Amino acid sequence: MLHSLMPQGHDSLLAFGGILFAFIATVLATAKLSRYLPKDAGREFAHDGKLSAGKPRGAGIIFVLAFVVAALLFVPLNAEIVIYLILIVISMMTGFLDDASKNPWGEYKKGFLDLCVAALVALNFLKYNSNVVELALFDIKFTLHPLLFALCIIVLVWASVNVTNCADGVDGLSGTLTIITIMTIYIIDRIKEMPESSSFMILLFAVCILGYLWYNATPSKLMMGDAGSRAMGLFISIAILKTGCPLLYIPVAIVLILDGGLGLVKVFLLRFCKIHILKNVRTPLHDHVRKVWDWSNTQTVFRFAIIQIIVSMAVIYGIQI
Repeated sequence: MLHSLMPQGHDSLLAFGGILFAFIATVLATAKLSRYLPKDAGREFAHDGKLSAGKPRGAGIIFVLAFVVAALLFVPLNAEIVIYLILIVISMMTGFLDDASKNPWGEYKKGFLDLCVAALVALNFLKYNSNVVELALFDIKFTLHPLLFALCIIVLVWASVNVTNCADGVDGLSGTLTIITIMTIYIIDRIKEMPESSSFMILLFAVCILGYLWYNATPSKLMMGDAGSRAMGLFISIAILKTGCPLLYIPVAIVLILDGGLGLVKVFLLRFCKIHILKNVRTPLHDHVRKVWDWSNTQTVFRFAIIQIIVSMAVIYGIQI
């Protein structure tokens, strides 16, 4: 919006202002509005779950809306971006309504809503982008049939939303891992010379999460809830799709995938196939390392982050050579 008001040649100044606005707006809005958020009841079976009882929950609604406002003000808009912003808000709102509900929504209801959002992402992406897929680490490109590509996008988006959601359970963990993942994607964007608008949205989303982490670092004062984790997972999937290398999602989000995804696989195999795997592994993995290996919350966040940074560095180097 502000691009139409600013004289040409001031894009750098506008971007600088947008980043500052996104962070300050998130911090101030969180300080003023967190008191109105629903309170967490404490999760009975989660490690240290009772310690979260009484904390504001659903803070994702604050940093996601701060991001959307910043994007509307400072990002050059087109129809594709506007639709993505709407879908991010929808994903955030489904999570927030679950956070605020006295009776948590069932898994199938949330899974179906995620599937609907994923289908809309696929339709929007294929309308404005090609169906050429690049294996960036192997310098290989191939074309997928639009229907097959749409199905792959749906799987990617659904998986990203749910593994990110499942990885949310330690102060600062999912937010920190999401920042590392999307900043890796930002560097990939710059290497591949992708459109500036997509890259700048990544920076805005990252600083909004940083504004949230200002209050969520151990010991946390509030929690993002499904409102934040589902929106983060959706944003990651959109950002990796825009690189043209969707399979890079696996290495750039590998810690989120392992932390949140192993539990999903474990439950699926047991519930639908009667196959019991990983009997001695607690899921999500962040519960296993704290309960079994006796890691502190801070150790869990730092060590998981270190692993993701190392993998991300390898991916970035692999793309450049």
